[in-house]
Amino acid sequence: MTSTPLTKILYAEDEDDIREIAVLAIETIGGFEIATCSSGGEVLALAQQFQPQIILLDVMMPIMDGPTTLLALKEHPQLQHIPVVFLTAKIMNDEINRFKNMGAIDVIAKPFDAMTLSAQIQTIWNNHHGE
Repeated sequence: MTSTPLTKILYAEDEDDIREIAVLAIETIGGFEIATCSSGGEVLALAQQFQPQIILLDVMMPIMDGPTTLLALKEHPQLQHIPVVFLTAKIMNDEINRFKNMGAIDVIAKPFDAMTLSAQIQTIWNNHHGE
């Protein structure tokens, strides 16, 4: 069984420089289509418009952090099916377990390696779809 190929990624990150590196890694190196925003609130609006296949959320964002954004996505009928991956410097096992228990499919450590980020996302996508 082959799943739908991953093409569209939404990434929420409040740090401009990290967001720019991620765009370079995901779009230029990985060849994916990416939309970005800088807050959890923007994720909800942009996700409806952009229709991403996967959402990458920074854990630490002002006003609406990653976990709060994930809970808001889970309550939204049109968005609750989209898998979410957290990006965080807090990469301890209890934190990872907490994020997965909230509904995240995986956690990527920050700082991430720009050269391998898109491959890492592809692997997470494949694992989530049972490949």
